[in-house]
Amino acid sequence: MLIMIPSPAGYTATTDFKPVLCGYIIDSQSMIHPGRLPGQRVVHDVRVLMKKARAAIKLLKSIIDENSFRREYGALRETGRIMSSWRESTVHRKLLMDFRKRHPALFTRLKDEKVIRQLLETHDDPASSVENIREDLLKIKDILHRSSSRLRFLNLTVPDQRLLLEELEQSFSLVSDCYLNARHNPKDDNIHEFRKKTKDLLYQLFFFRSLNPKAVRSLEKRLDQLSQDLGKYNDYAVLLGTLDYKYQMDANNPALDEFAVIVRQEQDKYLIRIWPAAYRIFRPGNALFV
Repeated sequence: MLIMIPSPAGYTATTDFKPVLCGYIIDSQSMIHPGRLPGQRVVHDVRVLMKKARAAIKLLKSIIDENSFRREYGALRETGRIMSSWRESTVHRKLLMDFRKRHPALFTRLKDEKVIRQLLETHDDPASSVENIREDLLKIKDILHRSSSRLRFLNLTVPDQRLLLEELEQSFSLVSDCYLNARHNPKDDNIHEFRKKTKDLLYQLFFFRSLNPKAVRSLEKRLDQLSQDLGKYNDYAVLLGTLDYKYQMDANNPALDEFAVIVRQEQDKYLIRIWPAAYRIFRPGNALFV
């Protein structure tokens, strides 16, 4: 059995949840300006902050009433959902430009593929009209303002530290289940779910660094690298989904079939790293605390 973190006997949380949660939201608000279109870095940073906030809310689920949990989690999720399409269009273009640079002859044969051409012609700004983007930014600002106001009045004091430890252990168990499901049935959806739950665990560990800073930070580093590799794999999967690619004998443009194989090869490069790293952390019999 691999020992992740030493026994947490006598643990007391040193991080106050409310200022951290409000900090995530305040930082997001400071980066969003309805009069200015968000760049790639802003979209990425705000989405990460929303993921961190949702992971923290999940950790506090046992001490928050169900209505408040659903309201706050839903608000944070909606913000990420609105911005997700902006990120995807930028990522698609970057991946395609990289493929075009490395495989120029193949992309000459793909010139008649309408979706690929449209994705390559998309500019760095989010892929929708300027007015719609401004409306979405105003909506995000309003969602975050309301959420921040509500959080100030929520009681986030943890009556028993064991509740937090139990929630963290449940998160670890959930990621372990997702890992086994993805490993035995490596569909894109299963691997994506494994990635999402890995990120939740990664962001929740921040609140437990006082247990053993060296051990927790070591696990955070491993989970961060794993989630990055899972994210790269997912970017390629989403690209193929956007192209609505499905292999059919003698039905597709041969150049598109070749392109899809190259994309799969890129995914395989990440899977070679993902599965051994995930096994070392989440293999059956492993536990977060010993």
